[in-house]
Amino acid sequence: MSIFRRPDYQSDTTQFINQLKTQRPELDAQQQEGRALLWDKQLSRDEQQAFKAGRVPQKPYVYQTQA
Repeated sequence: MSIFRRPDYQSDTTQFINQLKTQRPELDAQQQEGRALLWDKQLSRDEQQAFKAGRVPQKPYVYQTQA
């Protein structure tokens, strides 16, 4: 056992989050609903092919200006 181990320590932020989750148990479901609005999207194969077709190849040195 390490002498530097602090098993009972919880930061103020962790304590706040734990307290918030006990006060508002519906919070996790609301977070998942919010994530589903922006991130959890199903793309069809046609959409994926369109994204790949519209991709522009990156130049070797991206900061080079057009001369």
